[in-house]
Amino acid sequence: MTSRPVFIPNNDLNQLVKIKDVNFTWHPGFAISQKMKSISSLHEQIEKKLGIKKILEISTKSPKKEGKQVSAFNLKIKINDKIYFLESLFQGSKTFGDAGPYNELYLKKSIDSKKDQRIKRSDLKEFNFFGEKISLDFDFYTWLYFIALIQNKIDSNELLKYKAFTDIEFNPKKSVNCQAYSAALYVSLINNKLIFPDRSYTNDELKEIIPLKKIKNFQPNLI
Repeated sequence: MTSRPVFIPNNDLNQLVKIKDVNFTWHPGFAISQKMKSISSLHEQIEKKLGIKKILEISTKSPKKEGKQVSAFNLKIKINDKIYFLESLFQGSKTFGDAGPYNELYLKKSIDSKKDQRIKRSDLKEFNFFGEKISLDFDFYTWLYFIALIQNKIDSNELLKYKAFTDIEFNPKKSVNCQAYSAALYVSLINNKLIFPDRSYTNDELKEIIPLKKIKNFQPNLI
């Protein structure tokens, strides 16, 4: 047994996303079939314990097309007439105590930028996004995620029909940023009429109107 968080859009403006940690049977192994079994087990337990049936796995391992489509590994962003993978922009913008950013990673595929050994450090200081310094207090990852959803004109109705989101690869003990959380927040903002999917937003507007403060203490309730 292991556990993973499930992210639930919420109507409470003080807690736009509920986070619950769910125990389920983990199927070890790197094969896609094993990941699929783990996802199925997780979703079964979410339905059993929380009564939620409409759950979307957001990752390249998702059994659903829309889950793969909105994976950060697959989403792309246009900056100054050039197209980049979201994941590569995030990884390439990392700045450490005495090194970085590694902007050359912007040109890499998601999997290659993610595996670059230079970013496997624990002394992350800030992000440097095309010369703009961004504090760690700001949720840079979710900001990029929203930009990608809006630029790619992702049909919000495809996300709005789901009541909870997961990412089987996300382990809160090892990481902070999670695409399932970002998707849940996006849905919650739409439900609460804080963002309108049929409107175009500039990148700077998204910074001002969306609550993107990073969740520093990730302590979901275990169920």
